[in-house]
Amino acid sequence: MKLETQRLLLRDINESHVEDILRIRSNEVINQFVLRNSPKNNFDALQFILTIKEKTKNNQTVYLGISLKDQPNNLIGTICLWNFSEDRKKAEVGYELLPEYHRQGIMSEALKAVLDFGFNELHLQEIVTITNKFNESSKGLLLKHHFILQEGKQDEGFPDNIIFRLQKASRSPYQI
Repeated sequence: MKLETQRLLLRDINESHVEDILRIRSNEVINQFVLRNSPKNNFDALQFILTIKEKTKNNQTVYLGISLKDQPNNLIGTICLWNFSEDRKKAEVGYELLPEYHRQGIMSEALKAVLDFGFNELHLQEIVTITNKFNESSKGLLLKHHFILQEGKQDEGFPDNIIFRLQKASRSPYQI
């Protein structure tokens, strides 16, 4: 799958992206807000890619690498829709971007494309996301795109996380 924006290419990842995935998923700045087992080497990154490819094939995720159009061979981040509800009306969005590309509107551009795809192509009714309460950039991005903080909702076992939600009807800037 591939989505394009003014500056970006969003496309499926594959085995050629091992070094990029290793660089992104093991980045200390990104990982300060994410609890996960980061890849330690190319083999770990390859295993992650193969897992994602299988989940994509089984319609469990839409996982896209983010590249600048003028550097299409280099991934600078990822964005995904996953954790679909059984009726496929709700999904979770997740994203990460190498720090040297922060504060340039790149993730905002990627998120807008994925929200549009999720609501208009996958016919989702709701998209949620979980972010760390100390991740000011992520919170700002979500508020810019009209996500609403779910006061009182908890990410069980992760007290520093907060949950945001966006319903299709509330997406005025992206209405069909």
